[in-house]
Amino acid sequence: MHHRSLITEYLKLGLRFGRVAPGFVHGYTGAARTRAEVHAEPLPAPAELAAQARRLHRLVRSSELGAPRREFLLGQLAALDCAARVLAGERIPFGARLRLYFQTEAVTGDGESYERAHSELDAVLPPGGSLAERMAEFRRRDRIPRRLVPDCVRALAESLRLETGKRFGLPESETATYRFVEDASFSGLQRCLGDRSSRVSISLAAPHRLGSLPRLLAHEAYPGHHTQYCRAGFPEQTIALANTPQCVVAEGLAELGLDVLIGRGWGSWARRVLSGIGGTPDGELAERVDDAVRKLAGVRRDAALMLHEHGADPVRVRAYLRHWLLLDEDRCETLFKLLEDPRAGAYSVLYPAGAELVDSWVTAEGTAGRSRRYLRLLEEPFAPRTLRRQLAGQRSGSHGRA
Repeated sequence: MHHRSLITEYLKLGLRFGRVAPGFVHGYTGAARTRAEVHAEPLPAPAELAAQARRLHRLVRSSELGAPRREFLLGQLAALDCAARVLAGERIPFGARLRLYFQTEAVTGDGESYERAHSELDAVLPPGGSLAERMAEFRRRDRIPRRLVPDCVRALAESLRLETGKRFGLPESETATYRFVEDASFSGLQRCLGDRSSRVSISLAAPHRLGSLPRLLAHEAYPGHHTQYCRAGFPEQTIALANTPQCVVAEGLAELGLDVLIGRGWGSWARRVLSGIGGTPDGELAERVDDAVRKLAGVRRDAALMLHEHGADPVRVRAYLRHWLLLDEDRCETLFKLLEDPRAGAYSVLYPAGAELVDSWVTAEGTAGRSRRYLRLLEEPFAPRTLRRQLAGQRSGSHGRA
């Protein structure tokens, strides 16, 4: 089968998953005719989808596609096979699903690194009370008043868009529009609308802080998800599917967006951008706190593994979240209820895994090549396994030269 036909069949398979499992297709910007053909078909059974995924997997393996594209599709199809079997009622352990969905191992974090993050917070937070109390006070002071959130979003997003255009280039026709909703289930959410247009929904029910809003907007729009959608250059990238390896790279790119685009000093940058909108909090302090808090990103992953892989007592999991993330009871319960959902639990694993992998890959040639390698990941399809193998090859090559 010609590779063009293979990719069309892959897109059709992904769209069939979207019919069987609403929400599985995060975005589709391919040919309308392909979508129409799929929607005219009888609704498939999950077992049929699994068989189609395995058949395509065999065809892709023997195809003449270039190695990175072939490995990308093989990873996607293995994940779709697993997802179809789960939809059919097969019980697959949480750790095995992580490997098949995301090419990621179920590995817990290091308590010593979390202790160091707490020490950093202790050094930068204003004095007064326990570390948890000081963190709660910082969150309160850093919070952007609800009435100012729309203006802050537009100002930060426009500055990020201009910088992304200079650094990576953007098509003239691209647009990201922002809407503000009362939905506490997310902070921000990007959706492709077609024609290089995205809608980014921002929740007014969620608390937004100076220390988190710039990173959220870089994640969802510039240079994150919306930019990747605009710059992606291969037909297999016209569909975005949940529970597949492409999520690892996409979320890793989005998580690192602010660091690659603005870098050190983003707190001062944010304060300058927001000057005149209202009483803006201390951007420099927000950046220092963010530096420490990001080292605790694995705590959510650990809690998800405790719940879904190890069957830990929920009381112990709640205590773990409260201690390391310095949460009050209400915040802890909200997070715990989210992580109880296996899908949200899986995503809590892929976010730190994606950020670590993408950061290692884009910095492998030093800071000078960081933007160029980030752009490659925006434009080309890569499986996490491919990136890891390339990193291992670079390390072994450097050892050989030494």
